[in-house]
Order: sequence, then C-alpha cells, then structure tokens
Amino acid sequence: MLINCVAYQDGQKLADIPVEDISEYVRQPETFVWVALRDAQPEELQVMQEEFGLHELAVEDARRGHQRPKIEEYGDSLFVVVKTIDCRDGEVVVGEVDIFVGDNYVLSSRDSHSLQNFLGVRARAEREPHMLRQGPAFVLYALMDAVVDRYFPVLDMLESELEQIEELIFSKGKQRDNIQHLYALKRKVTEVRHAVAPLMEAVGRLHGGRVPALCRDTGEYFRDVHDHLHRISAALDNIRDTIATAIQVNLSMVAIEENEVNKRLAAWAAIFAICTAFAGVWGMNFKVMPELEWQYGYPMALTVMVGVCLYLYRRFRRAGWL
Repeated sequence: MLINCVAYQDGQKLADIPVEDISEYVRQPETFVWVALRDAQPEELQVMQEEFGLHELAVEDARRGHQRPKIEEYGDSLFVVVKTIDCRDGEVVVGEVDIFVGDNYVLSSRDSHSLQNFLGVRARAEREPHMLRQGPAFVLYALMDAVVDRYFPVLDMLESELEQIEELIFSKGKQRDNIQHLYALKRKVTEVRHAVAPLMEAVGRLHGGRVPALCRDTGEYFRDVHDHLHRISAALDNIRDTIATAIQVNLSMVAIEENEVNKRLAAWAAIFAICTAFAGVWGMNFKVMPELEWQYGYPMALTVMVGVCLYLYRRFRRAGWL
C-alpha cells in the first residue's frame, strides 16, 4: 500500500507526485523521490523496480521478507534491512523495514508487524532543508536513526522487568515462577539482540573503511547510529549476564530450600525413631524385664519417650532444623 510519494529538489519539497511520474522527476538535476510503502505487494514492488531501476535480487529479498538486518551494495545503490522492535502487552514485537537507496531515490517498505510509521521522520527532514540537500543518504540516516531510537524504550522495559524479577528471587515459594520469567525475559533479550548485532556490524561499514560512495558525505551521521547500537548491545550483554546470574542464584535458593525441607524431615524422623525404639524394646515382653511387673511401668515408658522426644525437639529448634 502506498503511503506517500514526494519529490524533493535542493532540500525543498516539490510536490506529492503520482507513481507513474517518478521516472520523470528522477531525471531532473538535484532532485530525488522519496516513496513510502506498507505491506508492499509484489505488483507494487514490480512497478517500483521499473521506475527506479532496482536490482532484481534486492527486490526478491524485499518480496520474501524475514531477512536478517543487513546493508548490501548493488552498483551505486544500497539495499538496507532493519528490524523494528516495539512493545505490545509486555511482549516484544519485531517488524521489518526494507530500504532502497540510490542517487535520486529512497524507497522504504515496512511490514504489518511494524508498529512504527515514518511520517515524523519525513516531517523532521522537511524541517531541515540544509540537511535534506545531502540527498537520499541523509534520508537513509533519518530512517535508521528513527528505528534505532525506538530500541531504547524496549531496552528500558527489559531492564525494568529484570529488576522486578530480582526483587522476588529471595521470596519463598517463587522459585518456579522466577525461572519461567527469567527464561521468558532471556528469549526477549535474544530477539532484540538478533536485531541489533547484525545491524551494528553493517552500519559500521558506512562510516569506516571502504564507505559506499552514496554515504561518503554523511559518515558522521552513521557513526552516531553505530554508537547508539553499540550502547544498546552493551546494555543487552549486561542484561544477559544478570539473567544468567539470577538463574544461578534462583537455583541455589531452590537447593537451599530443599536442604531445609530435608533437615526438617530428618529431625522429625529422628524424633519418631526414638518412640519406635522404646516401643520396640518394651514390646518384646520378656518376663525378666523388671518394669513388666511394675504397675507404673507403662506410664513411666510413655514419660521417657515423651521426654526424650521433647529434648530432641528443643535441640533441633536451637540448631535451626525445625
């Protein structure tokens, strides 16, 4: 679905143009066309391929979707895949944006999983005509910067969720729930990392080493995006390390709690074993046992058993076993 199709010249907006007029505008000097699509259909991509002269392999990747974040060069043009990350009901929602960039065009296509729109990016670019004069490379930076900036709220959500779980680690009876929450959080962190790590590696090629000709004048802007991604990656590593530590602590708490249960069971078993031992001895009914002929023998036996059990109970209480 076409969102908008706008022609720009010397940093200024010329007009919203129909798709069939794109090829006429891109031939004009100091002019480029910026097209935004959502859930692009194969026939729409086919039209754009004909208007902009897009490389067939890049179009094929965009048509298939579910691509790994990357930046590929096709002659004088670039094909960029970035992942959008949003929060919905505490879950991480991953979308995809495909961006085609050439000397005189920018084409962005986002899928239905992406909750973001780029109307704010277009408005920002139009408010800065001195930046927009740098052409499609600046638009590419603005789009990538907008996507990466949306990673930070997701990162804050993950950190807050981890803090909430950490507060419950030492609560009795919460170990099973904590393990489940920690592994669910670890899965979310992994999803975010799969979006960040490849993109950070790809963006690094836009400001260092052999920079594509299209981005030579905007290297410092892409370096800023790379720095943001590096900060996010470092924070994700810290969260992963903390999760691993929390899991180990939680398992240790489970072992400690099981040990406490075993202590209680052992203590009660020892107490009842005393009763069993005394009852077994007096239950053999040997005639030579003096207490069998004593009228107070039975109460005395009960008194001895209760007294010994109480003594053991007090000792176990002092030792912290009960």
